[in-house]
Amino acid sequence: MTGAVMVDILPPLVDRFLAVHPRVRMEFVVEDRLVDAVAAGCDAGIRYGEHLAQDMIAIPIGPKMQRTALAAAPSYLARCGHPAHPDDLRHHDCIRLRFSSGAFVPWELEQEGAAFTVDPLGRLIVGVDAAPAAIDFACAGHGLIYTFENWLEPHFATGALTPVLADWWTRFEGPSLYFSSRFMSAPLRAFVDFVKRDATP
Repeated sequence: MTGAVMVDILPPLVDRFLAVHPRVRMEFVVEDRLVDAVAAGCDAGIRYGEHLAQDMIAIPIGPKMQRTALAAAPSYLARCGHPAHPDDLRHHDCIRLRFSSGAFVPWELEQEGAAFTVDPLGRLIVGVDAAPAAIDFACAGHGLIYTFENWLEPHFATGALTPVLADWWTRFEGPSLYFSSRFMSAPLRAFVDFVKRDATP
């Protein structure tokens, strides 16, 4: 499954599930590569919007829609100025996240039908598995960061980070739990039923 859901989506859901089902054991395998979790021997997997095999069932787990956001510390913006357009990002210090494949997480921005993919030079480059450290670097004033809005919201609330180009933030479908339609173990069925009842709308 994608590690993004382990930051703030899956842990509280699992906490509530285990409280109701104290005898269930769970194991999580986190990959930032596109892996077919069921083919790899797992009961289920979690993906963001990718196409699934025909015999797979998918249900939303967590928010149905999410956004990517751009942010920087007030100290950085006071020193370097506020970008007014996505093109301006090329002239700013940026904190980039990199997948284990070597590819960077793309910076995708859109507004009223205009879409931009920006590939700024990273002053700091951090693996996606250490995204919280990248956010800490941004809070310390080292540059702009682009990542999930829900990861940045606590820092917006404290004032440690300031939204940047908020009119350009991109919306996308939230994560889905997927599993085979051919076989469901009793624990998986219980978890699926729980997610359907309890997951954030």
